[in-house]
Amino acid sequence: MTANKAILVVSFGTSHHQTRKDTIEAIEQAIAAAYPERIIRRAFTSGMIIRKLKGEGVVIDDVAAAMESLIAEGVTDLIVQPTHVMDGFEYEKMKDQMEPYRGRFAQIKLGAPLLDSDEDYAQVADILASETKEHDKEDTAIVWMGHGTEHPANIAYRKLEQYCRQAGYQRHFIGTVEAEPDLDEVAAAVKAYPGIKKVVLLPLMIVAGDHAVNDMAGDEEDSWKTVFEEAGYEVECVLKGMGQYPAVRQIFVRHTKEAQ
Repeated sequence: MTANKAILVVSFGTSHHQTRKDTIEAIEQAIAAAYPERIIRRAFTSGMIIRKLKGEGVVIDDVAAAMESLIAEGVTDLIVQPTHVMDGFEYEKMKDQMEPYRGRFAQIKLGAPLLDSDEDYAQVADILASETKEHDKEDTAIVWMGHGTEHPANIAYRKLEQYCRQAGYQRHFIGTVEAEPDLDEVAAAVKAYPGIKKVVLLPLMIVAGDHAVNDMAGDEEDSWKTVFEEAGYEVECVLKGMGQYPAVRQIFVRHTKEAQ
């Protein structure tokens, strides 16, 4: 390990401790294994999650605090690698927070989010199919729940579904909690597909946090699980964040290499 070289892995964050270990920590460990010569550090972009964890005795830096610590440690060569799904508001927030520090490192490079190039979209489509192959049956729809954003980057969800279709994954459907395609649109698409009797719900998010537990798999009347059950489908929920998929972790490793 070289004392002046580091990688700062930046995530939105989660307050769910086991999920954090299974996803964010697993990504950090994959990057650390690929770059044994570099110090690995963590930062979150969600101030709300940072404050909540601090109240529980868990201290995690925001980007600015992590940068200051790395400078204090004598780091001069830095790669910042996000674990965000796309180049949306959180990615932009991270870039804004790191910008004032560019002149304080001899070299600072920025990695891409999960979905950036055409290669990324094609690879993620294959990963989604591979990770759910046990559910690949003629009567089963595999429905992915993304977060969604008002940022123009939200188009990534429709683009990823197109890549799924082009690769032959016809019964994979992608929707979002807070943008488009919304649950109504996804439910209509599933209904229009002939012969579907079962729906498998999974989070299209790095971590299976509050949205996955409550909005997707909760028992409330407006949860995705309840809506599909009331429409007459058998429903299975898989609470597994994409950070738990080894092949997804390797995309972040590749993006770190490309940034370098």
